[in-house]
Amino acid sequence: MPFSDTADFAATDRGFIAGLKPDVVKDAKGNVVWNNDSYAFVTGTCPNSVNPSLWRQSQLVIKQGLYEVVPGIYQIRGLDLSNMTLVEGKTGVIVIDPLISTETAAAGLALYRKHRGDKPVTGLIYTHSHVDHFGGAMGVTTTEDVAAGRCPVLAPTGFMDHAVSENIFAGTAMARRAAYMYGAALPRGTKGQVGAGLGQTTSTGTVSLIPPTRTISQTGQQETVDGVPIVFQMTPGTEAPSEMNFYFPEHRALCVAENATHTLHNLLTLRGAVVRDPHEWSKYLTQTILMFGDKTDVAFASHHWPTWGREQIVEWLSLQRDMYGYLHDQTLRLVNQGYTGTEIAEMIQLPPALTEKWYCHGYYGSVSHNVKAVYQRYMGWFDGNPAHLWEHPPVESAKRHVDAMGGASDVLHKAGKAYDDGDYRWAVQMINYVIFADPDNKDAKMLQASAFEQLGYGSENGTWRNFYLSGAYELRNGSFGTPTKTESASMLNALTVDQIFDSVSLLVNGPKAWKTRMTTDWRISDENRTHRAELRNGVLIHYDLPAGFAGPAADMTCTLTRPTLIAMLTGGTDPAAAVRGGKAKIEGDPAKLAQLKGLLDKPDPNFAIVTP
Repeated sequence: MPFSDTADFAATDRGFIAGLKPDVVKDAKGNVVWNNDSYAFVTGTCPNSVNPSLWRQSQLVIKQGLYEVVPGIYQIRGLDLSNMTLVEGKTGVIVIDPLISTETAAAGLALYRKHRGDKPVTGLIYTHSHVDHFGGAMGVTTTEDVAAGRCPVLAPTGFMDHAVSENIFAGTAMARRAAYMYGAALPRGTKGQVGAGLGQTTSTGTVSLIPPTRTISQTGQQETVDGVPIVFQMTPGTEAPSEMNFYFPEHRALCVAENATHTLHNLLTLRGAVVRDPHEWSKYLTQTILMFGDKTDVAFASHHWPTWGREQIVEWLSLQRDMYGYLHDQTLRLVNQGYTGTEIAEMIQLPPALTEKWYCHGYYGSVSHNVKAVYQRYMGWFDGNPAHLWEHPPVESAKRHVDAMGGASDVLHKAGKAYDDGDYRWAVQMINYVIFADPDNKDAKMLQASAFEQLGYGSENGTWRNFYLSGAYELRNGSFGTPTKTESASMLNALTVDQIFDSVSLLVNGPKAWKTRMTTDWRISDENRTHRAELRNGVLIHYDLPAGFAGPAADMTCTLTRPTLIAMLTGGTDPAAAVRGGKAKIEGDPAKLAQLKGLLDKPDPNFAIVTP
């Protein structure tokens, strides 16, 4: 590893103005939602329980405060997983990517104002549809300022659809797995959480969402915000389904969103997501170089530190491009030779010209799981071997494996030998069978926790380390649940009528509703539309009724506003109370509403991961 290259340490300190002291942020109730000071131990010589490369990365990422990128552009770093960038306009300041939580975003804005003046926020830009780039919106502006036109909100086309689908539709499962990925609930320390590679961890405050008022839809589109001209490049399907880069010609500064960072990124994040397209990602970075490379003096991203100098910027973008292109092309070369994703993940190494650069190391994504993602994108879950076409589910498979291997005692004996031999990968595979066959086997849990810890200590990848150590923690102490909640009141309030019913349809207990037939009409008075929902065969089908519809009548018709609809179907408001309070009017059979709600399941934010 290129430890002699220390340029990143100078780059992280460049432009430093002031830090937040202490770097601890609390919510209105006094709960700590961010504590960067808990990483004060990440100094000096790397301990044996941390990979030296990850230790170095965390030493860089923990640096926090307000930084000048170039005159007129500033960044808040180390107050959340992501950065918040501030661009000074004619009358105020434009905020780019307001972190995850309103509390951390507000703290960052206050730090900026302390040193740059009490400027109003006159624009808000979301680079893409992940929560760490919009969740703190209400910490820097208000819906009133946005509605009045004092603060336009810019985002790439498709932003709302993807923000909602990721954070509402599969939000519970993703948030639970994100707890493992970022290690937000893990103890800090040399044998605990030391970072996540992309940032230290996620804040755990209030998530908000203010819908965009201006949509960016074309590469080359130009907008002016508070007197600042901006040129946009669309990059859909790269690091996010809805994402964009943009250039500030007056500053000769390029924002590359999360398309180029100081790490190998994910093609399929371990928390779960739609598989990303490395082929297009590579092509878009080529386009970035061609559009902006010869006129950019500084490039900054929504994570990590900027890169200065045209030659350095082009090299950085080029090698990041080559990295994603190489993983894509070489995986498919081997796919077409008959290898499976698991096999290819053991075969591919990046070229030396890439591995000698720190920013091509896998602190967040990894060659291993990115290769498997490419395989999944093209070939799906099935590797073609019919032995894998209809396998037993985990518990039944585990029982049969343990029995075939001579019983739990014999399996644990073999696993203990593998542990002593340093073959932790084989050890955890064997022990997992015992735990899923007998989840009360304490000896198996403790040995598995120890093996997970050893795998975590050796991982260069921060998210791998966090996954292993989170698994070990829960085996020893029980579930820590989901510390970060992405579903919030403002997130729900941003839902369209179609998205409301989409999210409700995902809660229908299909088998319980097999024999139920129900048609309900929803007159949305503030949108002058009627939306029909039909429950049949365990699925909720919904659509707008066309004007003059003369089909079958509904069993129940409810007249209400969209906010009341959200509160009744997703926000926990009692329908009867809404009717009594005059917020909803029901015609037909009022029992149908209670019947529908009775067929909806609640998501489980505490579901088991390392036990059945």
